[in-house]
Amino acid sequence: MPGPIVIIGAGQAGVQIAESLRHEKYDGPIALLGAEAHGPYNRPPLSKKWLLERGSVASLAIRSLEVLERRKIDLHTQTTVTAVDRAARTVTCADGRQYAYGGLALATGARLRTLPIPGADLRNVLGLRTLDDAQLIGEALDACVAAGQPLVVIGGGFIGLEVAATARKRGLAVTVLEGLDRLMSRVVAPIVSEAAAQLHRSHGVELVFGARVAELLGSAGAVRAVRMADGREYPAGCVVVGVGVEPEDTLARAAGLECDRGIVVDACARSSDPQIVAAGDCCARRTAAGTLLRLESVQNAVEQGMAAAASLLGHERPVKSAPWFWSDQYDVRLQMVGLSQGYEEVVTRGEVAQFTFSAFYFRGGRLLAVDSLNHPHYHMLSRRLLDRGLSPTPAQAADENFNLQSLLAAPG
Repeated sequence: MPGPIVIIGAGQAGVQIAESLRHEKYDGPIALLGAEAHGPYNRPPLSKKWLLERGSVASLAIRSLEVLERRKIDLHTQTTVTAVDRAARTVTCADGRQYAYGGLALATGARLRTLPIPGADLRNVLGLRTLDDAQLIGEALDACVAAGQPLVVIGGGFIGLEVAATARKRGLAVTVLEGLDRLMSRVVAPIVSEAAAQLHRSHGVELVFGARVAELLGSAGAVRAVRMADGREYPAGCVVVGVGVEPEDTLARAAGLECDRGIVVDACARSSDPQIVAAGDCCARRTAAGTLLRLESVQNAVEQGMAAAASLLGHERPVKSAPWFWSDQYDVRLQMVGLSQGYEEVVTRGEVAQFTFSAFYFRGGRLLAVDSLNHPHYHMLSRRLLDRGLSPTPAQAADENFNLQSLLAAPG
């Protein structure tokens, strides 16, 4: 593709696009525009190890500034893009600068959902998406430790549970308020939800299900409690809101690109404009069945980033691998592969009570997905099976004596 390439968003997907372009021998100009003050960094540790240990910012780096410079990737931090002009093939920034492009990549990520309730703007009511967010939460947890105040987490999804686990490791009293009837209910089966609940309870976390938060109460401008619709109150020195994210597709919508719960792309990360690709959390990928698939993971950002770079250069490299994801909570690693939506049957292998098992999801007798808790061998094996379109029967998956590895060697 002639002309310079501009990438909006300097996170995992944006860096992957830039590096893949260089790997594919593109030697033209690459401008990587990031809104944050920091260079590209890994987000997964923000709610886990980094939040606990509060290590250096440099330890989070995806690529150092020296490496980007050596690869002739022109990084611009603190650069907010305000408009994309598809006709003129330019992007305009908040400070008035313009960048012309021959090819444009959108890797704008996602933004936090907020609580539309009174008190949501109080000090120490925090969400976690960026490094700056993590630093604020870390400081708030420090203050809670010093004052002996508890943490309340609103939302029993991955981020909320990871923060809860980190806070318990620091000795804080923690309450998790979940509006539905189980943890991580949108993405895991009840048996996995219950294992997670037992894990957190065993570490002293109070779990409240069917929670209806009415307002956040404050004192001197800072949060002091969470009030429920039924009048109950939970004291809090800090409230972490983990109720999900929304795709950051504002620029794309304003530019007239097709958007539907994200920037709509095909398997090769191409948008509705042939000069524009998109990758990562901002996207909704159109599947072969015509449905839209949104994935929020490092693996998806990396694979879509490679696909996007190939498309910018006129090649096709569709995303094919089964999606996978992980979450660390205490000494348990939950690893997920595949898409379990629409499952009809779940069987387990391993020791559920010991948090060392895998849950296999089936529909019509075919394997859809596998969730593994401290079962890394079965996670890696399941990735290979799903990538090759292979499936054990439910009986085989549940039978400890059946060698699932043997399916990889079977003909067909």
